[in-house]
Amino acid sequence: LMANTKFSKQREAIKNYLANTTDHPTADVVYENIQKIFPNISLGTVYRNLNFLVEHGEILKLSCDDERDHYDANTNPHHHFYCRCCHHVTDLPVPAFEPEQLLGDYSFPGQIDTCVTYFIGTCSSCIQCEEVS
Repeated sequence: LMANTKFSKQREAIKNYLANTTDHPTADVVYENIQKIFPNISLGTVYRNLNFLVEHGEILKLSCDDERDHYDANTNPHHHFYCRCCHHVTDLPVPAFEPEQLLGDYSFPGQIDTCVTYFIGTCSSCIQCEEVS
């Protein structure tokens, strides 16, 4: 029973950390921050808890362009911008569209639950860096 309680405290801490950041951190960044609360936590435990939260629809896993997954506590439909240069993921303040809007008259025999769109490019900070150098 004790192990189970500790597990959920760690999971709540991970969820709270994600809920209080808009940085879309990677698992490594989540791990570094959760270690401040649970010094003995393992990276594997962080991954297991992140996967649990994703599977239960409590957080989003964003698989962008850089082989590393990013995590987001905002599960409302919204779009993301991924910078190829600095690898940061930011929310894009454009209206999210429903899959039906994209499909129009095209009939799909299955069931579509969600639609994930990534906007990929270079953020303003990285563009300014390139102009300076």
